[in-house]
Amino acid sequence: MKILAIGRNYAEHIKELNNERPDEPVIFSKPDTALLRDNAPFHYPDFSKDVHYEVEILLRIDKEGKNIEPRFAPKYYREIGVGIDFTARDLQQKAKEKGLPWDIAKGFNGSAPVSGFVPLSDYPDLRNLNFSLKVNGEYRQQGNTSLMLFDFDYLVAYVSRFFTLKKGDILFTGTPKGVGPVQVGDQLEAFIEDKKMLEFEVR
Repeated sequence: MKILAIGRNYAEHIKELNNERPDEPVIFSKPDTALLRDNAPFHYPDFSKDVHYEVEILLRIDKEGKNIEPRFAPKYYREIGVGIDFTARDLQQKAKEKGLPWDIAKGFNGSAPVSGFVPLSDYPDLRNLNFSLKVNGEYRQQGNTSLMLFDFDYLVAYVSRFFTLKKGDILFTGTPKGVGPVQVGDQLEAFIEDKKMLEFEVR
């Protein structure tokens, strides 16, 4: 399986980081060693002093496909979840200043905590889906999929032009405004609507 992720997919998040609004989805990847499952703790890496949380809705690909048309994209995913795209912001900034890839800033070990996945049928309107993140019991991020620049079907179709999607692949679909740093001892909780899907500690 592989993890593909979308950057800069919510306008307010683009604004808070002073980034340029993209004409097409910004794609990056994480290796499978980035995955954290079953509410396992996140271990703060010793190579960064500025790791940020970014809560995102996840799609799990249900069958193999490439060059998928947007109208057929719903046939390729049946479940969603929520996850955190941890980003070593200091390493990312250094890479951006030099025009270098973000790989180590985004793909380091444990940088992708993910929840379990639930059927799409649990949520009748994927274009109006609330999701959120609490840190130490306080809301830090609250997003709604209606604010995405590129919706789920467009993302699946676009990504499949470049990468053959396979069953079990996970697609991170972008983060809303409110990203910020974590510290050792923080407790993170991620929700879809009012259902807690993910909870873990930073160690």
